[in-house]
This record gives sequence, C-alpha cells and structure tokens, in this order.
Amino acid sequence: MKRMWKFASVAAAASMVLAACGGSDSSTDTTAASDTTAAASEPAASDIKVAVVYLGVPDDKGWTYQHEQGIAAAEAETGVTIKRVENVPDNADSEKTFEQLASEGYNLIFATSFGYGSPMAKVAAKYPAVCNQWATGAKFLLTKDGGGEYATFDDVPKNLGTYFGAAEEARYLSGLAAGKATKNGQLGYVAAFPIPEVIRGINAFTLGVRAMNPSATVKVSWTSTWFDPTKEKQAAEALLDSGVDVIAQHQDTTEPGVAAEAAGAFWVGYNSDVREAAPKAFLTAPTWNWGLFYAKTIEAVKGGTCPSDEYYGSMADGMVTLADPSELVDADAVAEIEAKTAAIKDGSFAPFTGPIRNQDGDEVLKAGEKAELGALLSMDYFVEGVLGSPKG
Repeated sequence: MKRMWKFASVAAAASMVLAACGGSDSSTDTTAASDTTAAASEPAASDIKVAVVYLGVPDDKGWTYQHEQGIAAAEAETGVTIKRVENVPDNADSEKTFEQLASEGYNLIFATSFGYGSPMAKVAAKYPAVCNQWATGAKFLLTKDGGGEYATFDDVPKNLGTYFGAAEEARYLSGLAAGKATKNGQLGYVAAFPIPEVIRGINAFTLGVRAMNPSATVKVSWTSTWFDPTKEKQAAEALLDSGVDVIAQHQDTTEPGVAAEAAGAFWVGYNSDVREAAPKAFLTAPTWNWGLFYAKTIEAVKGGTCPSDEYYGSMADGMVTLADPSELVDADAVAEIEAKTAAIKDGSFAPFTGPIRNQDGDEVLKAGEKAELGALLSMDYFVEGVLGSPKG
C-alpha cells in the first residue's frame, strides 16, 4: 500500500530546537520546503529536504559505508543533496534526532538501523507531513514485546515505510562457498543481536553450508553490538580457539576477517566487498546495493507519494548482491553458486524451502514448502546444524 503525499512545510519552531545528536553532518542542508502545495506539478529538487541517520560513520567499510554508497548514488541520480547525521545510537535516545530533523523541515528521513523503529514511529505520528523510511524493520514488530506504542498494526503511522532485502539469498550462497572450504566441518558466526534479521541470516548461511557439507556445524557467538571492532575480533578469536576454521559474520567491521586471517582460517564478510582487509582469508560476502531504493523513494516523494509499504528487495531486483568469490573458492563451489544464483533470480529456488527442521529436530517447513515473508521476518528459531541459542 502507498499513501498519496502532499508537500506541506513542517513548522520549524525555533523554541523547540533540540540538542543535536552525536556525529557530523557531511553535507549541507537543502532549501527549505515551500509553504505552497504544488499538487499539479512535480516539485523541483529544492522543494524536498532529505536526511539519512547513520548508526556509525561512512568510512566503517561495512554497514554504514554501503548505505553511504547508495546515498551518494541517489544524490547523483536525483540532484537532491542529502543531510547525513552520523553516530546515532539505535535506541530510545534517537527519538530526539528524528524530532529535530522533522522540526527543521526535512520531509523525507531515512533511518538505517533496526533500533530506530519505535523512536521514528513516535515522531512520525507527530509530523504527518514527513515521510519516514525505516531500514531492516517490519511494522508489525512495533506491536510486539518492547514496542508497546501501538495496539494493532493499523495504528502504526501511515507515513512510515520500511525497507530491507532478502539477504538470506546471498547468505545461502556464501554458505555454499564456506561449506566447501571448511576442512573440519566446524564453522563460526559472529552475530550482533538475536533479532529475526540476524537469526534468518545465520540459518540461511547454515543451510548453504550443509548443502555442501551435510554434517557441518555453525557455532554462534553473540556480541550484543552492531559496531565494536574490539568485541567483534575477540568473539572471532574465541570461536577460532574453539576449533572453527571458517568465520562468518553479521557485524559492521572487518575485524572478524582480520582474526580469521591471523589464524590461517577462512572468512565470509558482510555488507561490502572489502576483501583487502583480509585477502588471505576472504571467500565472498553478501553485499548491498541501496542506491536503487534511495533514488526511487526520493523521486516518489518529489512526485507526491510516500511509500508506506514493507519493501523487501532481492537479488532479482539488484538490491541484494554477492561479492565475486575469491580464488580461495574452488571451481565446484563457484559453479554451484552460479547455478543457485540463477535459480534464485528466476524464482525456481528459495533458500528457505523444505524440508527444514529446527535445531531440536522439529519440522518447520515440509518438503517443497517455501517460507512466507511473514515467517522470514519473524524467524525466532535456529535450523539443524546451528550451535547456540537464538535467544542470545
């Protein structure tokens, strides 16, 4: 569902200016939105004020770096200058950042981390003329434990859309490379938080691993952080000390790869193709192309529409990508990756297709059954072969 949008200036009350959040603004503000609604014609680029809120910094070579590549591409395509706000923790404190941006007249705001969801939704309800886009979220999650602001899905502000993609497709493919590369069938996974997004990725990776090596296991280490080079490296080192010979990750730095290379192990990265961080260990990495979504959304808002659906991109539409396998991935694995990539793109294969059992041996998908999007977005179990708890 999409909601038709009319440009209206958001009153910038000087008396309500809130303290700026931590981080730098790496671009200048665009011209303030016009007070006059231009329903008959598409507003010029200067009529839209766009901001993006980052959890980290654009040079992290990970999650924020890849979003920054997309934001820069969208600027070039649309002619709109986008304000960056960096180093904003994805917790309740981020509400003041969204409040300030809305009060300053930004009428399109992108929030790039899961924990921004409830704070952004609160501000969206107060500023109905602002189009809000929440990365990695699903609106029904705002009604679950810890959300609490909304009694039903329908109560979620209509000017809040979500965007993410089927990273599980590339995670599965990376698992094929890892499953072929492991020598002892013991792999490790450095993971941030036990939320559906991360659990889904671990499961998809494990399914790929076991497609190549049916007896292999994937041991999970939770760090309770998205971005902490020291914690990520320590978690990887602990896994390596326990005997794993491949490290995968759902983290925002390359430190797990650095640890893997130092130990003579293999590494599957995430977010970006940064094989230069650990070239002697790098196999491949699930990566992102955010620019397509950012440019499309900016053009939609310029044209009078605020996307309010749950956008879920894929390898087929180019939002989800896989870094080219390195020379450490053998020819048989590369051939299987290429075949499965083609099948994923044409719709003849999906990673979460049964039979699939959870780690307790219970069947969660019957033979030939494909998981629905809702089941993917709410996944709270580990599949067979994963060692660890999905509760963190």
